[in-house]
Amino acid sequence: MNNSKKRPTGIYILLILMILALGGFSVSPYLQGLFQATQTNGTPSEKVIPPAETVSLSDQEQEKLAKDAQGYEMFLQKEPDNQTALRGLLEIRLEQGDIKGAVIPLEKLAKLNPQQIDYVILLAQTKQHLEDYDSAARIYRGILEQEPGNIKALNGIVNLYLAQNLPEGAIGLLQETLKLANTPNAQKANKIDGASVQLILGQVYVQQERYTEAIAVYDQAIESNKEDFRPLLAKAFVFQRQGKNEEAKPLFTSAMSLAPAKYKDQIKQMAIQPSVPQPPESQQNGTPVPSIPQP
Repeated sequence: MNNSKKRPTGIYILLILMILALGGFSVSPYLQGLFQATQTNGTPSEKVIPPAETVSLSDQEQEKLAKDAQGYEMFLQKEPDNQTALRGLLEIRLEQGDIKGAVIPLEKLAKLNPQQIDYVILLAQTKQHLEDYDSAARIYRGILEQEPGNIKALNGIVNLYLAQNLPEGAIGLLQETLKLANTPNAQKANKIDGASVQLILGQVYVQQERYTEAIAVYDQAIESNKEDFRPLLAKAFVFQRQGKNEEAKPLFTSAMSLAPAKYKDQIKQMAIQPSVPQPPESQQNGTPVPSIPQP
């Protein structure tokens, strides 16, 4: 199955990253790796995970990584639960672009650190990348049963639905999550960032070219929090995507005025990009949509 044309691109990537960053979460490095975003520095578990097809290593680098991996594997035979060695092996597998080889140390780390949800999310994303959709779905659902507002897990399972061309499943899940967020006196509801869920729902509608529904969701988010630049930016993109550049301009201006400084120049660049309506055929063939930079 060719899933590249079903995955969110451009604005979807950045909005997801902004949702995660502004929602108080650390941005998932594997998500960035799969979508070819970038991130600098970080601990081994925070580094960007490159897709296997983009890895380019010299013979000398490959030899060194293979030797280091062998050393970690020999050490783990003696101390199978040594997390320093497991993280080292995981990082090497990712540097090699060996996503399949990363599964074993990642599963071990997730089991040893059940309280660290990022390992579990990373494992689900790895399974999804390997097209083991059933395993990925089970992991995401397990997280959401305990924490229905976990934005990383929501975004992950939504992408999983879209990769399998099941948009209604994604929409239904997000709508149910929003209903739970609006449930009074519900302990779990208090942990759901409704605005971020609305943004993901809007992205799904845009990807399905259901622009009227997307704009309605963004309008609700704007009304709920007039200081949040993200729904303004998303709505501007919808208008721009439709070729309604005059309608988009004031929204870009408002979004830029509210956005943190690190986003302003990038929003400005997107706002001045000429746009014409994109026919469904070009979108279905994977034509890139205008992109906003990552945080």
